[in-house]
Amino acid sequence: MARRTKEEAEETRVQILDATERVFHEKGVSRASLAEIAAAAGVSRGAIYWHFENKTDLFQAMLERIHMPIEELARASESEDEPDPLGRMRQLMVRLLKRVELDPQSRRVHEILRHKVEYTAELGDLLQKMRDLGAECDLRIAKALRNTVSRGQLPADLDCRRAAISVHAYLEGIQTNWLLVPEGYSLAAEAEQLVDSLIDMLRFSPALRVRT
Repeated sequence: MARRTKEEAEETRVQILDATERVFHEKGVSRASLAEIAAAAGVSRGAIYWHFENKTDLFQAMLERIHMPIEELARASESEDEPDPLGRMRQLMVRLLKRVELDPQSRRVHEILRHKVEYTAELGDLLQKMRDLGAECDLRIAKALRNTVSRGQLPADLDCRRAAISVHAYLEGIQTNWLLVPEGYSLAAEAEQLVDSLIDMLRFSPALRVRT
């Protein structure tokens, strides 16, 4: 009985997150209300508060859900024991770009994140949390890049901090621009070449070398 109750609670949580995505995508984050999300999920507002503190908590859970499937690959590229960190990084970046076009949930959430969120007072400290998330992402990329350097896959004098900032901005910029005009080209078809051009920049750009 307890297991069934736990399963039902998880099912309700998933329903709420599915509804959150739909309502945020349709109305934008700042204009969406918890009452509308509850109605879309077929639950009470009390059920939402049982699982989530507020709209900011819902937003974060929505983001975490699309990141979870690639966490294992991300951790592998950061591991000092990984024999091919650059290969893992490439695999991860290609998958990130392809998912935006091919996975409806990933595309919907990225559209919300890039074009349908306003950091209003109602969303509290969401802006700071997004800044913290971005800073953490830069640190994780830099760690993965240091692993590629230690394995001799990228130049020994690569400035990993500056390179991490460049990688992060490159990937986010491609996703943001493609979502504005998706009919322009297939991001999934171009993903490998776009990532390889980024890796070429890491290998050959003088501006990404440590200054002595």
